[in-house]
Amino acid sequence: VQLQASGGGLVQAGGSLKLSCTASGRTFSSYYMGWFRQAPGKEREFVARISWSGRIIGYADSVKGRFTISRDNAKNTVYLQMNSLKPEDTAVYYCAADTDLITIATANGIDYWGKGTLVTVSS
Repeated sequence: VQLQASGGGLVQAGGSLKLSCTASGRTFSSYYMGWFRQAPGKEREFVARISWSGRIIGYADSVKGRFTISRDNAKNTVYLQMNSLKPEDTAVYYCAADTDLITIATANGIDYWGKGTLVTVSS
């Protein structure tokens, strides 16, 4: 699976961005999908995950109520709608794919990673 993330950019605090991650290569709907982020000098951290059906969704506490993950299997794309952005959300955001629901919530052992997209939130 090849993953391509897009949609990052510069936004003011309180603003919104929508990230997209398009997959190619294998059956997209077979995979759990996740978003992670890595801020300068920090470890990569889990942001959100979604099951193949979209019925199982999970978020990191730091983004609950502000971020929404969704997917469109017909378009092989997973999205991350980010609202009420804060300066501490500044990071490189990565999408990921894995066949295991537990693994997709950690940064270790992920099957596939996409290249990151930079999100910068100014205060």
